[in-house]
Amino acid sequence: MTKKIKKIGVLCSGGDSPGMNCAIRAVVRTAIGEDLQIFGIQKGYEGLLENNIRELSVSSVGNILQHGGTILQTSRSKEFRTPEGRKKAADILKSHGIDALVVIGGDGSYNGAMKLHEEHGIKVVGIPGTIDNDISGTDYTIGFDTAVQNAVDAVDKIRDTANSHARTFIVEVMGRKSPAIALKVGICTGAENVVLPAENIDFQKIAGDIDRGIKRGKTSSIIIAAEGEEPGVGYLIQKNLKEQFQLEAHVCILGHIQRGGNPTPTDRLIASQMGHSAVKALLAGEKASATVFVSGKVIIIPLANCLRKKNEFDISEVDLLTSLSI
Repeated sequence: MTKKIKKIGVLCSGGDSPGMNCAIRAVVRTAIGEDLQIFGIQKGYEGLLENNIRELSVSSVGNILQHGGTILQTSRSKEFRTPEGRKKAADILKSHGIDALVVIGGDGSYNGAMKLHEEHGIKVVGIPGTIDNDISGTDYTIGFDTAVQNAVDAVDKIRDTANSHARTFIVEVMGRKSPAIALKVGICTGAENVVLPAENIDFQKIAGDIDRGIKRGKTSSIIIAAEGEEPGVGYLIQKNLKEQFQLEAHVCILGHIQRGGNPTPTDRLIASQMGHSAVKALLAGEKASATVFVSGKVIIIPLANCLRKKNEFDISEVDLLTSLSI
């Protein structure tokens, strides 16, 4: 007979993403509505190892829906990556009588949760929280829509000054391995070219696209570049355009501004649905699962299906970008 869950812990791990607060709120209020005790773990796995745990109430999550970031804060933990660290974490959870753990984060957070379950029997459920939209098994991750909106707003402003001065701008967006933000921002801002991570940069094509626009009377060009693994890809493109093609370009790196700000309605809704579903999954007896967004619905699947990064992209989006940027 399965032991009835009485206490649940919730934490955020890895990079923050807008909408995490919405998920926390949904977890807390759903749990309390089911007569469960709910505990917030401050600063992720690192905070768990420091026993930084407090019980949450309905009022603990009041008026947080509209705020970016996470009231529980987040971090990355080297100690938790070790077997000894995970044993310590499991012992701390058990000392509080916590039966299950809701983890909001990306693939690294998920892998840590899976090991905690496999090694120590802790019931876990993952909620995908990352602006990169790069977790396998789900079409969508919390924070992606807000990050894209932030980037689109910034590029629209840059386009104004680019038009005024007849300039080319290279705008670097987040996405060390994921092309998702760069592609969507490129389509939504009418960019002349998008440089994706881990691809060989075709400087000849970029220069040709800029030159083609100039010949038909365009007064500006926007190049969107995913930041990639190596810093400064925007400056690399700028340098090559200058040296090889005598084309002047300005670089704007958006950086962490993409993570901040009020979550969009889409992020608020999906995060709330996922938080609610996470608690319901634990009550239904799930032991190692994840909430995912597939075909327009939030469903529960095995956590094992979500443990790797999703770096592929929809080729139709590239075709659309190419067709519209002539």
